[in-house]
Amino acid sequence: LAENDPNEQATVSLFNGQDFSGWVRFIPDPNVDLDTVWQVKDGVIHCTGNPNGYIRTEKPYSNYRLEFEWRWVEKPGNSGVLLHITGEDKVWPKSIEAQLKSENAGDFWVIDGTDFKEHVNKEDRRVPKKEESNEKPIGEWNTMRIECRGNTIKVYVNDLLQNEATEASVSEGMIGLQSEGAPIEFRNITLTPLSSARPKREK
Repeated sequence: LAENDPNEQATVSLFNGQDFSGWVRFIPDPNVDLDTVWQVKDGVIHCTGNPNGYIRTEKPYSNYRLEFEWRWVEKPGNSGVLLHITGEDKVWPKSIEAQLKSENAGDFWVIDGTDFKEHVNKEDRRVPKKEESNEKPIGEWNTMRIECRGNTIKVYVNDLLQNEATEASVSEGMIGLQSEGAPIEFRNITLTPLSSARPKREK
């Protein structure tokens, strides 16, 4: 918690509510008009979900708390948060995904060779969330909080700790939001820098 972390810095907004300043929109096909996939309206990022691709931050980040809201517009679908993106832009880039797929928000996926301690079954890139799905009904806003400290990642869905990765092979990189098949919206994307060490609990 913030009060236990004297090194915590001020929260910054990664999305200004007006345009994609600070973000890169990526679709593999250069002939696709990016505005037909990603738009900003009334302080909300609208994504059609087709074709596959993502938006990512221009800058890499490490040791942070990422918070945002998302909701499915018409029907349940698939998307995710790409953490610690490195290397070339492609579908999908080297990263660890915090899943947003309906009923599966909080799962982890390892992508393009990333790994972490809890990923035991090497034949499956997915590490399921800890608890039953606690997502809200389609059309309602959900919140996700992701805390990255050093090589650990914690994912909270609607304030419930759903997953934790330790000893991750990546600890820094860009942050991405996927376009993956269904209309989805995002808003209130903020980042709070954290110290790399865990805050000491007060006695």
